[in-house]
Amino acid sequence: MATNFEGKKALVTGAGKGIGRAICKALVECGAQVYAISRTQSDLDSLIAEAPTIHPICIDLQNIDQVKATVNKIDGIQLLVNNAGFTILQPFLEVTTEAYDQVMSINVKSVLFLSQCVAKKMIEAGIGGSIVNISSQASKVALLDHSVYCASKGALDQLTRSMALELGPHNIHTNALNPTVVWTDMAKKAWSDPEKCSKMLSKIPMGRFAEVKDVVNATLYLLSEKSDMINGVTLPIDGGFLASH
Repeated sequence: MATNFEGKKALVTGAGKGIGRAICKALVECGAQVYAISRTQSDLDSLIAEAPTIHPICIDLQNIDQVKATVNKIDGIQLLVNNAGFTILQPFLEVTTEAYDQVMSINVKSVLFLSQCVAKKMIEAGIGGSIVNISSQASKVALLDHSVYCASKGALDQLTRSMALELGPHNIHTNALNPTVVWTDMAKKAWSDPEKCSKMLSKIPMGRFAEVKDVVNATLYLLSEKSDMINGVTLPIDGGFLASH
């Protein structure tokens, strides 16, 4: 049975590129009315050119007051995907307060307060809903030079569980996805070194990195009624990477 989101409103962050962009387009194809958040207007412009029914929202998720004001103007959201993510790679002994603040602000703080706004409106409307947080395998294992990123995704996993506990009674289920390296343009730059790439691939039993479609398909499942009894899960999309750790 095909996934059908006819009549439902969805909000997706980090919608301008990669995974978020693909999720927006997939939701449109499934009938949803999609609101797409990105801080880059040119990315939103090109997205609208490909999917004209999408409602673009250009804001910086670090501006919590603006995020709240914007989200509070949108009624009836039942599907939320917190996809926006950010990292600055630094060795642990060289981590800066600036890097910490920026990574935690986008990867954790914005998720908490945006989700809070959306969930309150879901509860007030009595409509229930589904929230998917895009986390990472970096929440489960330590990665070199990823101290702050790992910490932020670990916090996101635990935030997901807390949201599931408190929002579940309101018929809102919250889950996280934990992909390995996803082969986006950004990942290709980060993993272009053959030695670095082969070392990571050797730890993935499936022998490949994740594709964007792998994350999109799992997101659609967790947003849909097919997963109504799944709540508080952190689901790896890693080809078996964690099985050996």
